Amino acid sequence: MLSVILTCFLTSLLLTPVVRKIVLRFDITDKPDKRRINVVPIPSLGGVAIFIAFLIGIFSLPIDKTLMWPLVIGASVVVLTGILDDIFELQARYKMLGQVIAAGIIVFWGGINITFINLPFGGEIHFGILSIPLTIIWIVAISNAINLIDGLDGLAAGVSTIALLTIMGMAFVMGDPLVIMITAVLAASTLGFLPYNFYPAKIFMGDTGALFLGYIIAILSLMGFKNVTFISLIVPVLILGVPIFDTILAIIRRVVHRTPIAMADKSHLHHSLMKLGFTHRQTVILIYGISMLFSLFALIFTMSTFWGSFLLIFILLIVVEFFVEVLGLVSQNYRPVMRLLRMERVEHEEEQE
Repeated sequence: MLSVILTCFLTSLLLTPVVRKIVLRFDITDKPDKRRINVVPIPSLGGVAIFIAFLIGIFSLPIDKTLMWPLVIGASVVVLTGILDDIFELQARYKMLGQVIAAGIIVFWGGINITFINLPFGGEIHFGILSIPLTIIWIVAISNAINLIDGLDGLAAGVSTIALLTIMGMAFVMGDPLVIMITAVLAASTLGFLPYNFYPAKIFMGDTGALFLGYIIAILSLMGFKNVTFISLIVPVLILGVPIFDTILAIIRRVVHRTPIAMADKSHLHHSLMKLGFTHRQTVILIYGISMLFSLFALIFTMSTFWGSFLLIFILLIVVEFFVEVLGLVSQNYRPVMRLLRMERVEHEEEQE
């Protein structure tokens, strides 16, 4: 197993500069514009190196290949969609179609879906035919969430690696060797790419890499936490807290400002942190830290009692709300908690006078 992990890491590490030379030759680059942070053209399609390293690892693992073929075929559809988008900038509907097809492959062929959950006070909720659309929505949503945070050098690769290592740790505790091996292979492939992608980036993973990482992470979270209790179902959401909350806030922000949901903006978490004065590198490292904090919450959550879990979620939501208001992630005028605290402070000062 260690030899397979090392092979994936070295393959990605050695293949990434080769991919960079090829895409430079064909001028497949992310050119500066009002949506991007980079000020010079940066080669894209780095996700191809991650994907190839992952494939080598998957087919080197001593596991039943029954699930691997749907996983590989679905991932190939996602990667192809990403490549076409990186080169030709596909319309949103075609990009979404590719993701839905890939999700459908793993659901219908691979049999990956959440069929029911156990309620905290007894009983079960069976999703029935809704399990299929719900699973597809989850996979597509996580794929796009990873893609949305891919706005700074090394951000998506680093956050994805942190999520993967957390899922691997949880799978180890739950005794799931299949998830452990797949996660280790993908983490190694991503880490091999990261030295070229960290600030200042020599190559971007593009939608090719971001959608691929999101796709596999979404599936791994389903494999590791399917058919669990209602409370435990929150664990993968916590592990993927940064991309999920950033995506939810982006949707809320666009609804509030009455702009198209698919329209890009510069008010994501990383943009807001940089507006506060953090450098590019500091912002990325800070978001790494936030991702690790979410992962820590997920680990503590699994060991908590029922009421302890609710208390933990309440504290986390308060912390998230505080960050949302301070950073203006919804709008600069959305600060209900801060206004309430300010009013209470003023009243307290008036009482003292």
